[in-house]
Amino acid sequence: MSVASQAIARAERPVEAVVVVATFRRPAGLAETLASLAAQVTSTPFAVLVVDNDADGQAGLTVAERTFAAGALVGIAVVEEKRGHVQAVNAGFSAALARYQEAEYFLMIDDDELASPHWLAGLVDAAKASGADIVGGPVVPRFTEDAPGYLRRHPVFWPIEAQTGPLPMLYGSGNCLMRRRVFAVLGAPAFDPQFNFLGGGDTDFFTRARLAGMSSYWVAEALCTETVPAARARAKWVLKRSLRIGAINRRLDRKRQASAAPVLLKDCAILGVAPFRMVRDLWRTGNPFTSLHPLIVSLGRLSSALGLEVEQYRSSQ
Repeated sequence: MSVASQAIARAERPVEAVVVVATFRRPAGLAETLASLAAQVTSTPFAVLVVDNDADGQAGLTVAERTFAAGALVGIAVVEEKRGHVQAVNAGFSAALARYQEAEYFLMIDDDELASPHWLAGLVDAAKASGADIVGGPVVPRFTEDAPGYLRRHPVFWPIEAQTGPLPMLYGSGNCLMRRRVFAVLGAPAFDPQFNFLGGGDTDFFTRARLAGMSSYWVAEALCTETVPAARARAKWVLKRSLRIGAINRRLDRKRQASAAPVLLKDCAILGVAPFRMVRDLWRTGNPFTSLHPLIVSLGRLSSALGLEVEQYRSSQ
């Protein structure tokens, strides 16, 4: 059966899963992402909902509508005029929940990622078998050029190391599934707008889900690959990413503390142990640049305390 025939066959049954893809000025990347979704090997009837966050250009909308019209995928595309990653993601899940009221599973993949052929089946089957509310899988880098060797194994590019099975919580939304009830329990907006440009809204979302008693599960075989363009395979970008991780972690801590004092104490403690973590990582990896990561993250926390943060999504918007 051809890919188009499979899509038509799935469309004849009620949609069980919806894949949300937020996009911003990456039409070529989005086309590749959608092609990987069209190639999914699964019996689960699913639809795709694309959110174009570029109301001016709408190149993503054009790519999505062309893909859906060709019959390779079942889905719809919408435009979110308010800029920012959280705005786009919230618009996508809100539209998916309303449009596909029979769907139980809501997945997310980024517009610079490719889903492996059994990705969707792996996440959905794991959710059914485990009963977990949230299921995730790894996102591994795919460098677009000969990136420097000292950068290739940097932790900002790699997922957590975990085996298939229960997990306390997920940390990233680039490869995940949520049951419908997760959104009902957490309420709207699903992702906190205060993380719109900084990032970290997904970690906050999964933290709130854990605190609400939601269970999580990891599927190591449900693999996605993320394209790392030349602009990101640079020391400057990696250092900024490490600073942003520190700022995100601090904002997450601050959100859950009524007083600033405990967070300041944590800032100082993390800075104090950073040199020892650097020595440990240098011993393990033999990579001086990678070993700087704990120190840069701790400096990101301190700069955030001073009101200085690297807002990646604002600069990219």
